[in-house]
Amino acid sequence: MALRGVWQLQKLIVSYCNWGGSSRGIRAFMESQLPMLKEKNPQLEVVTELIRGQHPHLKGFYKNKNQRVICVKNMDPEDILLHATRLRNALGRKVVKLRTRHVTKHPSVQGKGCDGDFQLKNESHKRRWRLLLPAPLLFSSCTPLIF
Repeated sequence: MALRGVWQLQKLIVSYCNWGGSSRGIRAFMESQLPMLKEKNPQLEVVTELIRGQHPHLKGFYKNKNQRVICVKNMDPEDILLHATRLRNALGRKVVKLRTRHVTKHPSVQGKGCDGDFQLKNESHKRRWRLLLPAPLLFSSCTPLIF
């Protein structure tokens, strides 16, 4: 992907084995679709690397000194082309694991909500609601019902 008009992927290394069966798809990819990928992306340096006895992989080097490696063993040429274009379209940033599911600069004033179940405070309400609620909602995870 281009950041401010500059493609971030500098170099793509296609590593394969000329003997192994797991490299069959990448050898077909190199014959059929790699020349087309090279001519459509002149800004990208594409290098093929013969590594005997190893599984095939794609390695992308980005301008921010990061690299990404994708194993493509036993994949079809179309799947390998999809992974190569994903490497080209990526910015090369590290993946950041989020601490919570919801990230915000302004957290809620009310606090975190319940998980959808409601809590009944006194016994008379429990008896009345016990008759009206269907069976799965009778036993909620928030408070146990005492009979």
